[in-house]
This record gives sequence, C-alpha cells and structure tokens, in this order.
Amino acid sequence: MRIDVIIESDKTAAEFARLGQLAEDYGLGGIWVANNANGRDAFVNFTPFAMQSERIAMGPIAVSPYELHPLKMAISLLTLNELADGRAQIVVGGGGGTAGAMGYKPQRMVRAMRECIEILHLAASGHVGSYEGEMYPLSWMDTTWVTQPRPMIYAGVNGPQMLKSAARYADGMMVSDFTPGRMSWVHEIIDPVLEERGVNPASYPLNNFWAWHVKEDPVEANREARIWLCVRGTIYPDYIRDVVDEDEAKIVTDNLSSFAKAFYQKNPVIEGVPDEIVDKIVERGTSASALADIDKEVERFKSFEKAGLNQIALKVYGEPDKAIRTIGEHIVPALS
Repeated sequence: MRIDVIIESDKTAAEFARLGQLAEDYGLGGIWVANNANGRDAFVNFTPFAMQSERIAMGPIAVSPYELHPLKMAISLLTLNELADGRAQIVVGGGGGTAGAMGYKPQRMVRAMRECIEILHLAASGHVGSYEGEMYPLSWMDTTWVTQPRPMIYAGVNGPQMLKSAARYADGMMVSDFTPGRMSWVHEIIDPVLEERGVNPASYPLNNFWAWHVKEDPVEANREARIWLCVRGTIYPDYIRDVVDEDEAKIVTDNLSSFAKAFYQKNPVIEGVPDEIVDKIVERGTSASALADIDKEVERFKSFEKAGLNQIALKVYGEPDKAIRTIGEHIVPALS
C-alpha cells in the first residue's frame, strides 16, 4: 500500500518544503496540500519543494472546475509537473469549500468532472487542439511546451454515480473517510466498469483521505479528532451508519450543528451527543490512537488493503513533523 500525507494549506512554502522533504526521506509515496479558500495557493506553494525533491509525488486536493476553469487548472498543473520532473498529481473534485465561498452551486457535477479531467488529459498530451464540451468548450489550446510525462489525475468521488462515471475516465480515484467495509462497496461499483475498460481493479490507483491523530497522549489524540469531526464525511447521513447503530445515527444527525460549533470553537465537547457515541465515531472513523497502540493502526490499514485499497492519504493536523516521523517509522515499513 502506498502511504501519502496531506498537509494543511496554511504552511509557508519554506515550511512545506521542509515537511515534504521529511516525507520523502521517510519513503512516503505522495504529499498533498488541501485546496482551501483560506490557505495559500495549492499550486504555487509547491514550487520550491518541486525543484529540490527527487522522488515523491505532489499536488493539490481537491480542485473543482466550478472554482477554476479546466484550461487554467491544466496550465497550473502542467507547470507544476514541469518543475517536479513529472511527479505532479491532482485530485479533481466536484464542489468544495472554495467553490461554495465563491457562491457557486454545482450543477451537472458528473458531466463537469468528466469534461474537466478530459481537458486535463488533452492538455497533458502536449499538442495543439480543441475540446467540444457541453460545459467547458475550448476553441483552442496549445501545450506544446510540455516535456514531462502526464501527471497523475485522480477524481475525488464518494457517491455511486460519481464512482461509476470516474471509473470510465480517471487515472485513479480518491474517496474520503471510507471505512474498510465501505471500500468493499466501492469495488462492487467500480470493478465491473474498470474491467469493461480493460483495467485491472487490483492495480487501479484507489486512495482514501483518512484523518491521522496518533499522539503520545491518547487524551490529546481523542481531543484533536473530536474537534475535526465536523469536516469528516463520516458523521453525515450517507455514512454515519458505517460506524454507529441506527439509534445513535439519529442522535448524531439531529445534532450536526454541534459538531460545527465544536470545530469553530476548537472545543472537543459535542453538545447533545453522548461521549460514548462521539468516542465510537473517533475510534471507527479516524486514526486517533496512543503512539503505544500504533499496532492497532497498522492492523486497520491492513484491513483496508484486504478490502482493495492500495493507497491511503493521511491528513495530519497539529505537530505535522512528529506525525510524518511516526508514519514513516511505523506505518510505511509495515505496509511496504
């Protein structure tokens, strides 16, 4: 299994280069930066690291065609790919916070995602051409300046319609906060489409955005995980039953605003939701263990691997240096 790491977008280019070099030194496969409306530019901030690193893949997660036209997205991605000697990667998403902050309400998301990724593929070919899209028509595009192999283009998908569509055209996929059981469901949807396309499902790049809160102090690990549950897909109606029972799921969905309040106040208390339910979500929907219990996380990731996941992107929060070292010293060797 390939192990990636996701870094917050508030880091300076120098900090990002330092953390990226640490990840490369520890043998991680990729480093991502969250594409947030309140962070630094997810392409530009990679520049120093792209030019000093040698092996690790890098790119933003996730960029939506509703916030950045596919032609401009292609130019930014391919420029990064040139700087990184062909090691750029991107997750193309349908919506996201940046598009929301700009006032866009995604429509025809399946079509928009497909046209965006097809334009990225066309641009990466390094030719002059046009694109007859319904949503993003291009009368002319010239990328004859491209010298590097095509960057890795993932589709950021969760729902069944998007999964099935992306299996027809994307280089790989990234889902978010899926449990091992949910991964089996993913393969039931995408495997027949991949096989029809002539792609082996076992080798098709399938990545999972997963929250990492492993710390020496288990209390601090649990506290950090609780605060960030608001941005975990796990707590929302389509997925909450993957980690709790029906009665508990109703309590959670009736109190979603409490998770948001805890997030914005950076408070681990989720009002209206019993601690035992919150702890169950943290335990089953994130990696929030004591460092002394890290073997439990190794076993979790082996369960992911058995369920057909071949890549995982671990989102790190406080003390990213320590997190990368822990991942590099314990998770990478166990899953190589």
